[in-house]
Amino acid sequence: MGKKLNIPHTFTIVFAIIVVCAALTWIIPGGEFDRQTVSVDGHERSIVVQNSYHRVENQPQTWQVFTAFFNGFQRTSHIIVFILMIGGAFWIMNETNAINKGIFLFLEKTHKIQKYKFFNIIGVDNILIIAIMIVFSLFGSVFGMSEETIAFIGIFVPLAISMGYDSITGVLMCYVAAHIGFAGAMLNPFTIGIAQGLSGLPTFSGIGYRLICWLTLTIAGILFTLLYAHHVKKNPTSSIMYELDQYWRDKATDEEHKQELEPSSPRAWIVYAILTACMLYCAIRMPQTNITIGATEHTLVLWPIISGCFILLGFVATRKSVHHLILTILLLTITCLVVGVLGYGWYVMEIAALFFAMGISVGIAYGFPFDRVTRLFLEGCKDILVAALIVGLAGGIIVILEDGKVIDTMLYAISQGMGNAGRIGTTASMYLVQNLLNLIIPSGSAKAALTIPMMAEWSDLMGVSRQLTVLAFQFGDGFTNMITPTSGVLIAVLGVARVPYAKWFKFIWKFLLALIIIGFLMLLPPLFFPFTGF
Repeated sequence: MGKKLNIPHTFTIVFAIIVVCAALTWIIPGGEFDRQTVSVDGHERSIVVQNSYHRVENQPQTWQVFTAFFNGFQRTSHIIVFILMIGGAFWIMNETNAINKGIFLFLEKTHKIQKYKFFNIIGVDNILIIAIMIVFSLFGSVFGMSEETIAFIGIFVPLAISMGYDSITGVLMCYVAAHIGFAGAMLNPFTIGIAQGLSGLPTFSGIGYRLICWLTLTIAGILFTLLYAHHVKKNPTSSIMYELDQYWRDKATDEEHKQELEPSSPRAWIVYAILTACMLYCAIRMPQTNITIGATEHTLVLWPIISGCFILLGFVATRKSVHHLILTILLLTITCLVVGVLGYGWYVMEIAALFFAMGISVGIAYGFPFDRVTRLFLEGCKDILVAALIVGLAGGIIVILEDGKVIDTMLYAISQGMGNAGRIGTTASMYLVQNLLNLIIPSGSAKAALTIPMMAEWSDLMGVSRQLTVLAFQFGDGFTNMITPTSGVLIAVLGVARVPYAKWFKFIWKFLLALIIIGFLMLLPPLFFPFTGF
């Protein structure tokens, strides 16, 4: 029998990348572009000045490989705090066993409709996976859902396990679906909005062809997930996560699921009353909400509707059991998250605070003493600490490259190496560059500010539309987010799901390659056929 392959720890892999990047700062000459600040859709952005590249003194990185963790921790501190607060909040939630009970009851009810011929042919589980993936893909497409998926992993991984799948299926349903939508976005303000603004294009123009792209990519992602999920359910031991998923299976045993639902205590009614008062306050103070979807703004009466629904559902849930109330609070939290992101520009701070409040509310409603709520929150932070530390270390990769003054040099060399490649070659080159750059610059906004000003003008010279340049940037920015070790979101998601990076890479790389090929094929039609906006 051959010797078993030992897969390095994610920490080891990321630190090795930092060492390699530090070595590159000794080989690659230092260089910089001049930058200027411009206003794009009311926001100040720093963009590259054309033909401004110049050599600067080399800044080889040596002992900085040991300070990269500290500096990366500072750079990604918002993501790290977000992870810790989410981990603590969901630890309190998990201690009540409400999610497991809810999942079990949900599956029990959905499997009852399996007796109907239509649902039996399609499969209830398949319908559920398709519905979840469409929703998350749409969220990624419309408002650039990315960091928010971290909070949902703690829900969908246990759900996937309870359905007979593995933790990777849970990640596919949530994280991958959102990032497929992110790549095929129609209205993402963080990529399309900025890139089109820097290109001098009308904001969110070309949406018709982008809709086709989104549908194509979403269908591809759903088909891949369904095939993989079917394979795992048929042969659970075939999953590369089978042994490690024992953690999740232990948390989702039938003994836990079949415990009776606990009746609501006076504390649960107090929490319900407080949340009702909070929702009524929101309904009175904010009777109308301006929801921004792409370039259009819609004024909707959301808080009064949400408040009314919570008051009704919360009352019914609290009468049934404390677990029903807890699940209603979770639903309210998710609803507030969507409204906050679309209507009020919430980001990680507001979302973390929202889930923090959820965790405290759930703990009090379940009847935990205040001291135990605190201890459970700290236990959750401790449980997720490794993932948070890896995010900080991964942030050090960018710090090393920036401090070494080599990122601009690499970009300049790539742009010069493109040469006279023709329209198809130019499009392929831009697409390839964006995919490669995303491995070291996962921020779509930063990469847009860095590359779009140059590539937009270069595409003019090569006879390629600026809209296609933005589309190449959009695809290149989205796909490789699923493997780039510099992405704090990816590392955090894998940490919460307890999926080692090496196993994830081994699993996802073939599908990622297929997405990249599909993306390139979708870049070709606008070269030869007229599409509105292109």
